[in-house]
Amino acid sequence: MEANGLLYTHEELDAEAAKLLAIAEKKGASTWQMRVKQQTPHCKFGEDGVCCRICTMGPCRITKKAPRGICGCDVHGIVGRNFLRFTAGGSATHSDHGREICHTLYCASPDGAYRVKDEAKLRAISKRWGIEDADTKETYALAHELALMGLEEYGKVFGTQKWCLDASPDRIKAWDEAGIMPRAVDREVSTALHMTHMGCSSLPEALVRQALRCGLSDGWGGSMTGTQFSDIMFGTPMPMDTEANLGVIKEDYVNILVHGHDPSLSEKIVEYAENKELVAMAHEVGAKGINIAGVCCTANEVAMRHGIPMAGNFLQQENCVLTGAIEAVVVDIQCIFPALGPLSKCFHTHFITTSNIARMPDSEFIHFSPENADKNAYDIVKMAIENFKNRDKEAVYIPQMKRNCTVGYSCEGIIKQLDTVTNSQVDETGTYQPLIDCITSGVLRGAVALVGCNNPKVRHDRGHIDLMKKMLANDIICVLSGCSAQAAARYGLMSKEAKAICGDGLKRVCTLADIPPVLHMGSCVDISRMMNLVCDVAKQWGITTPELPVMGCAPEYMSEKAVSIGNYVVSTGIDTFLGVVPYTNGSTEVTELLTSGIRDWVGAAYVFEPDIEKLGDMMIERIEEKRRALGI
Repeated sequence: MEANGLLYTHEELDAEAAKLLAIAEKKGASTWQMRVKQQTPHCKFGEDGVCCRICTMGPCRITKKAPRGICGCDVHGIVGRNFLRFTAGGSATHSDHGREICHTLYCASPDGAYRVKDEAKLRAISKRWGIEDADTKETYALAHELALMGLEEYGKVFGTQKWCLDASPDRIKAWDEAGIMPRAVDREVSTALHMTHMGCSSLPEALVRQALRCGLSDGWGGSMTGTQFSDIMFGTPMPMDTEANLGVIKEDYVNILVHGHDPSLSEKIVEYAENKELVAMAHEVGAKGINIAGVCCTANEVAMRHGIPMAGNFLQQENCVLTGAIEAVVVDIQCIFPALGPLSKCFHTHFITTSNIARMPDSEFIHFSPENADKNAYDIVKMAIENFKNRDKEAVYIPQMKRNCTVGYSCEGIIKQLDTVTNSQVDETGTYQPLIDCITSGVLRGAVALVGCNNPKVRHDRGHIDLMKKMLANDIICVLSGCSAQAAARYGLMSKEAKAICGDGLKRVCTLADIPPVLHMGSCVDISRMMNLVCDVAKQWGITTPELPVMGCAPEYMSEKAVSIGNYVVSTGIDTFLGVVPYTNGSTEVTELLTSGIRDWVGAAYVFEPDIEKLGDMMIERIEEKRRALGI
C-alpha cells in the first residue's frame, strides 16, 4: 500500500480481481475481460465515426476511394450527425431519469411511500419558479404543483428551461448569442433526431451547435430535475462516512446488491432492509441480518444519504456476483450488463429487473412503481432472504479489501465545510468566499471535476486514480461523481487521511476544513451540482465561468450519457478533457469545432488525449494559464 498503508495500489487490487476471474473461468462464466478480447480489434470505421446507417440505401462508409455516401453526404456531415445522435441518446436517458423522479415526487404524500424530507429546498425552488404562496402553501400541495411544473419542462410549448435561471449571467448571455439556450427537453432530443434524418442537416457547425443545445437540456434540464427533486424527497446530502470495495459484502448476511441509477427503488430497498419483520425472517434462515451494498450510481445515491457501502463501479458489477455471496442483484436503469443474467445463473443469485426501460433476458421481473413501492420493496427483500439457504458456502470468496470514505458533498455541504477554512464561524447565509480566498491566495491552485464511467480502453480505474494523485500533489482539489467517485473510494483517496499525499496547500485546506482531498458530489446526474457550484462561485467572485481555474475531465467515459454531460459541461464554460477519443476522428472539421471552434460560442472547448500522464499535464498547464490571466 501507499502513504503508510492508507491507499491500495493498482497491483493489490488487480491481484484480487484476478482471483475472481479464476472463479469465473472455473464456472465457465463470461466476463467483460473475455468479451473485450473477443471484440478486438474494434471497427476502425466505427471508431472514426465515418460509417452511416440512418437510411437503407447503405450502410455507407467513407474511404479515400469513396469520399461521399450514396446521398452525397461527406465525412464531416456523417461524423457530425453521429456525434449529435450520440448526444441525443445520452440526453434522453439522463433526462428520463429526471422525469421518473418528477413522477415519484407527484406521488409523495404524508402517509405514503415517499415523503418530503427537504421542505426548505421544495419552497425555495417553488419560489424561484414563480409558484404563488410558495412560502405558505401546504407542503404536499406545493410538492404536487412543483412536480407537475417539472414534468411540463419536458414538453413545454414555448420558452426555455427554468433551471437556466440559476446559471451565471455570462452563461445565459453566451447561450442566447450562440443560439443554444435549451428549450423543452423532449424538443431538443426530437430536434436532434430530426436534424440527423436522411436529407436533413449535414453541416458540421449546425450539428455541433445542436449537440451542445441538446446536452444543455440534460444538464440544465433533466439532470438538474433529477438531482434537485431527489433532494426534496430523499434529503439533501451532507457529509457522512461509509466504506467501499468488495470487502463490504458480508459472508454471514443476506446480501442485496442495488445497481443502476434511480433512487426511487434503492431508497425503498434500504428502508425494507431495516424492516423488523424482514430482519427477523433473515435471522430465521440463519443470517445475522440484511446487508445492502451498491454498484454504479445507485451506490452513490444510497451512500450519500444513508451511508450504505459501495461495492464497486461499472466494471466491478460482475465481480460482485463472482463472490458467490450475493442473494439478489436488484437493478433499475442504465449501465447494467445484460451479462448479469447468465452470470447469476452460475450461482444462486436472483437477477431482478424492475423497470420496463431495462428489460433483460435471464432475469426475474418485478415491475416497480411509486404507487406500489412498499409492496415491491417488501417482496424483493423477502425473495433475497428466502434465497440465502441456497447459497453454496464452499463457493464463497469475498476479497477482504475495503476502505473508509467520506461522501455526500452537495453544494450545501461544501459551503458548510469550506467556510471553516478562513472564518471562525459559519456564515448563516452560506458563502463560497473561503474557497475563492484559497484559490486567489494560491493555497489551492484550482479544481478539477473528475467524472464518468469505466472503459476497457483504459485499464480499470487507472485513468481516474493516476489523474487524481497528480492533481492532489499539485494542490488541485478534485470533485467527483459517478464511477470516478467509487474508484477514489475503493483506493482510499476519499478518506480524510489521504491528505498525506497532497501538496502542502491542499493538505492545509483538508486539515482546516476537515475534508478529504477529493469530494464526493453524488451520482452522474449530480454533475448538475457541479454546474451550480461553478456558476455560483463565478457570480460571487465577479468573473465569468470560463475564467475560473476549473477543469472537467472524464478519463474513462464510455456511454452516450457521458457525451451529453461533456456537452453541457463545456457549454457551462469549463474546458473538458477526455481520455477516450469520441467517434469524431474521421472529420477534421468536427474535431476542430469541438477542440477549438466552440470556444468562440461558449468560452471553453474539448481536449482529447488518451495518454493519461499527458492529459494531467495539460490540465495543470491550463489551470496555471487561467491563474495568470486573472493575475493570481
